[in-house]
Amino acid sequence: MSRECEVTGKKPVSGYKYAIRGIAKKRKGIGLKITGKTKRRHCPNLMKKRLWFAEENRFITLKLSAAALRTIDKLGVAAVVREMRSEGKKV
Repeated sequence: MSRECEVTGKKPVSGYKYAIRGIAKKRKGIGLKITGKTKRRHCPNLMKKRLWFAEENRFITLKLSAAALRTIDKLGVAAVVREMRSEGKKV
């Protein structure tokens, strides 16, 4: 499976990494200037977690982002799994 959160659907997005030189204006400088930019990927904070699913008396393994873990803490595993199954995802 790709680098995608199974609960929130977060996945990598493309962006830029900026090379900056100069002294900031608040430090009495002339200002920061961008001297170059290179493409990069902004990846979500994914981790593989094994959670106890009490309704079916078993463990389930999910690839989750940090935001999804907070959602599970708030709503509970059962509610999140019920919502995933209603969307057609296999758990």
